[in-house]
Amino acid sequence: MKEHFSYIGDRLLENREAGLPIGDLAIQRGYGIFDFFRVQNKKPLFLDDHLERLFNSAKCMRLDHVLDRNKLENQIFDLINRNAIEHSGMRILVTGGDANDGYSIQEPRIAIVHQPLAPPPSALPQGGIRLVSYEYQRQLSSVKTTDYLMAIWLQPWMKENKADDVLYHQKGSISECPRSNIFIITKDLKLVTPEAGMLAGITRKNIIRAAIKLNIDVEERIVSLQEVFEAAGAFICSTTKRMVPVSIIDGNNIQSSSSAGMMEMLWKELTKMEEAPE
Repeated sequence: MKEHFSYIGDRLLENREAGLPIGDLAIQRGYGIFDFFRVQNKKPLFLDDHLERLFNSAKCMRLDHVLDRNKLENQIFDLINRNAIEHSGMRILVTGGDANDGYSIQEPRIAIVHQPLAPPPSALPQGGIRLVSYEYQRQLSSVKTTDYLMAIWLQPWMKENKADDVLYHQKGSISECPRSNIFIITKDLKLVTPEAGMLAGITRKNIIRAAIKLNIDVEERIVSLQEVFEAAGAFICSTTKRMVPVSIIDGNNIQSSSSAGMMEMLWKELTKMEEAPE
């Protein structure tokens, strides 16, 4: 089996040798940020958008002083060419670095991990997944941190409720799923997504771009759980999934034929955006 390479700082290492020291703040306190993108035909998809979000996350977490965009891009393309993986994902991780007192940021550490990744399906998935809502607000929700504590802790509860994923809400206003954004399609065929309290995903950004191009009315605003229950349709979206229709939330069936056409149009436009040169 071919071994693939990653970067830890300036060191090029085989993935089996790559790791973080136990003194790193990511290990000691869970302090770190990351971004993740797909690589298709040696092309890092929407790289500018992902790097912009990475730098914004790093600035918010006081980790940005070690980032050099040119150096990052050189390492990214070096790994793409060196590893030569047909379909892959790349994760850029910025941690708090080694901390002698176990608490203070000193010299952040950067890692770029490149691994095989199954591509998303070629067509919009049929049927739909089940979501169950849970009241929770992530810390620093606009930052892509490494903190997935609640999402992992909720896994047994989610399975007990026969759901495929969790939908966070705050006093009845929805925000996001742990690894996905959510859109609803109203009965008058408007595309609506929460405007705050969540991480603004790159796929979410591209769906809004696609909707505008397709002359679909799109709104970013507060969305209540009750409005979701009464919607004509809903879907979640992420880098690895593109779009996945939602059929049931908290036992409420929200799938309808009137929303299927819009989802198909958005899916096709998304795939075109991936194929277009950047």
